[in-house]
Amino acid sequence: MTDTPQSPAKPQEHGWLDDGHALAIGVLFVSLGLIMFAHVGLLTGGVAGAAFLLHYALGWNLSWCFFGLSMPFFWLSWKRLGAEFTLKSVVSVVFVSLCTAWAPKVVRFELIDPWLACVLGGFLIGMGLLALLRHHASVGGVNILAQWLQQAHGISAGKVQMSVDVVVVAIAFMVLDPVRVLQSIVAAIIISAVLVLNHKPGRYLGV
Repeated sequence: MTDTPQSPAKPQEHGWLDDGHALAIGVLFVSLGLIMFAHVGLLTGGVAGAAFLLHYALGWNLSWCFFGLSMPFFWLSWKRLGAEFTLKSVVSVVFVSLCTAWAPKVVRFELIDPWLACVLGGFLIGMGLLALLRHHASVGGVNILAQWLQQAHGISAGKVQMSVDVVVVAIAFMVLDPVRVLQSIVAAIIISAVLVLNHKPGRYLGV
């Protein structure tokens, strides 16, 4: 007697409470990681990395740079990923920008070592992005491009993120001390590794 093959588990839809909880966690984790990076003079990849470069090189406000650079990518999001993903991502970007702007009033990291900041901040940002992506959201920019490429062409979102991060961090050699760039590279690898290992097509059943 042969066993009857079992049909694959049907994905369980996320409810609004699930999404709200995940977006809050994702926004707070990403914001806290970015705050750590800014305090010790590190940067990350993607749009956030470009915002850091403008902040360090020209003294522009980090929150406004991040918000402004993220906005153009939402056209792609609206056209290719739909209204739900776009609206959730806009909300996430707005709140990450607000959290980083308000951060100096509520949290300080005077004693944190840059190496600890790059590791801990990298894991926080990586897990924050993972929480957002698994609930059909992002923090804009390259995350939108990476999510679309994974959904449309099966290209790993983590690998796309890592490729762009390498370019941004390489440009940082013109702006930052080489040790800070090395620490930023370590942080970028940690962030991308979290996504590469945990955000794969077909692995997560919740949608």
